[in-house]
Amino acid sequence: MAAAGDFLPPLVMLVVQFLYAGLNITSKLAMEFGMNPLVLVAYRQMFATIAIAPCAYWFERKGRPKITKPILFQILLCSLTGATANQVFYYVGLKYSTPTIACALTNVLPAATFVLAVLFRQESVGIKTSPGAAKVIGTVVCVGGAMLLSFYRGQTIELGKSGIHWKYAELMRGESSSNQGSSIWGSLCLIISSVAWAAWFVIQARVNEKFPAPYTSTALMTFMATIQCGAIAVGVEHKTLAAWSLKSSIRLVGALYAGVACSGMAFCLTSWSIQKRGPLYASVFSPFLLVIVAIFSWAFFQEKLYVGTVVGSLLIVVGLYSVLWGKTKEVKLQQHIEMTAAAEAKLDDYNNKEDLEEQSYVVSNANIPHK
Repeated sequence: MAAAGDFLPPLVMLVVQFLYAGLNITSKLAMEFGMNPLVLVAYRQMFATIAIAPCAYWFERKGRPKITKPILFQILLCSLTGATANQVFYYVGLKYSTPTIACALTNVLPAATFVLAVLFRQESVGIKTSPGAAKVIGTVVCVGGAMLLSFYRGQTIELGKSGIHWKYAELMRGESSSNQGSSIWGSLCLIISSVAWAAWFVIQARVNEKFPAPYTSTALMTFMATIQCGAIAVGVEHKTLAAWSLKSSIRLVGALYAGVACSGMAFCLTSWSIQKRGPLYASVFSPFLLVIVAIFSWAFFQEKLYVGTVVGSLLIVVGLYSVLWGKTKEVKLQQHIEMTAAAEAKLDDYNNKEDLEEQSYVVSNANIPHK
């Protein structure tokens, strides 16, 4: 019978998916109420820094490694890719598409990460092995699903009307059926966002090797991103202070929620789950976000679903699990090789020890005088 603690990691990851689902809904609402996506990203980085900095101080103040110039430079690259480029393109893409499409295209992340890791020689293709073939095929399927979702709609799938009425969502209803051009532009921005996020994974992997302090590195990353995103937002919205106003409750909720609940709380919960079960385990739950957001978007915004959206999303999810399956098999194979090598080394040491003892015994007997 499974222990109660065995149910905690999956429960935590489901909570994380609901937190991210809320991010897509509240952020979309804030932008529909006139908030510039660049301003929203700048506020998110600022609130994220405020939320994560105390965690970095309390949890890592004693065992934090020395922050060197090379480490700072790598964290700067992380901020440019994982925070600034990733989130700027994501929010712009979300503005010109729908929450469902945004979540679906986020699932191309493992495939994009695999491609970049191969280019930077952090991954081997191994096309002749089943794990390598699964990763390559999964990547191709993910990309195909993303292209289908971006450029093809097809017929509308009738789901009926939701009986939920929310005053903030009333203005958004019908936005999901906006013109095709905006949808394509939004999808392209979301794909670029995933590529930038994948680049962050590759760089962050190197940072973790030399600077194993995730809260500190994230706090520094969001602080740098606050300056970067703030400068970009000021360059775009410098004519009026009204663009930066948080008097509207939905704007304030959107900015606070993105920074505190997602960049703060969700990050901590995900880090805990990765520590308990590993990064692949955390990745498996990402398709649940797509389902949750699709339900929320239909319930609150009367978002329409199209055949292209559904088929493209399914292809992305199938490709995602193919990549994850290949990676899981690869990790298990590597662990088996390491365990076998360790066992052989231990056996060699044991045999060498026995040989030495036998030689010592022979020498000692040879030194005993005969009667």
